[in-house]
Order: sequence, then structure tokens, then C-alpha cells
Amino acid sequence: MGKRTLVRRRGKGGKQFRAIITGKIAPTKYPNFEINEVHHGIVMDLVHERGRDAPVAKIKFDDNNYSYIPAPEGTTVGSKIEIGNGAQPLSKNILDLGSIPDGTLVCNIEKNIGDGGKLIKAAGSSAIVFSHSVDSVKVKFPSGMILDMNSKCRAMIGIVAGGG
Repeated sequence: MGKRTLVRRRGKGGKQFRAIITGKIAPTKYPNFEINEVHHGIVMDLVHERGRDAPVAKIKFDDNNYSYIPAPEGTTVGSKIEIGNGAQPLSKNILDLGSIPDGTLVCNIEKNIGDGGKLIKAAGSSAIVFSHSVDSVKVKFPSGMILDMNSKCRAMIGIVAGGG
């Protein structure tokens, strides 16, 4: 019988080893609208999703499609948001990075054009639009890293809710 040559943790695995796949509502992405069109949406519900620390806003857009987006601070049921280049640079609106003024706090930033938002989605986090150049925008992340991003990537103005 002898002794075990490889020591390992046994059992079916705890919560830290398993992916949380049950209780998911939908992926949190921006809707695929044309860049130059402005669309309006209304927050229908604020939802808690398992495995996520930030609340998720269920938004109904003017074409009767629904989208789930991490809710920025100050979002309430019935809040109105705008998405597109002609939208006002106000909190909760979604614009291209090139249309957002310097020094503005942004969240849910697209890494590549049209991917729906991949960066700065954790509760209470935000990045700062640092400066603009011809076709790129410098964004300062919470870690202090400054990254050049395409000016056509979209971002939501504000701080992700649920921080504290």
C-alpha cells in the first residue's frame, strides 16, 4: 500500500474552483447600433446577477430591443440613456472615446471596436479620459497604466455602481 507520492487536495472542489454558470441572465454588452445614429433607452429594471458585484441595468431601446449593461452610479428605474455620437456627454450616456471630453470618468470601455465593452466593469471602478490625438485616445486606468485606445471604441460615462 505505501504512501502517496503526490499530495493533492481531494474532494469535489469548493466554490473557488467552480465556474458560476447557473443564475446568469445575459451577457452585458452594448447593442449593435450604427455609429452615427443616436438611440434612446429607458432603464426597465436593475438586476443582481450571480457572480457579479455590480448591478446590471436592463435597458429597453427605441427599437424595442433589450440590452443588459453594468449600471453606473445614479441609475434608477426609469432613467433615460442615450447611445451614439450625437449623445450629450452626461452621466449614463454611451459615446465614442473620441467624443468624450478630457478628464471625464468612464467605465465599460470597449477593447476593440464593437466588442460590447470589456474593460472597467467591476463595482466602483472607473477610468479617466486623459488626452486625445488624431485617431487615438489616452485612457488612464485605476492601476495607473495609460493606454492608447482607438477613438471609435465606445465607453459609458460615469462610475460603475455597487462600489460601496
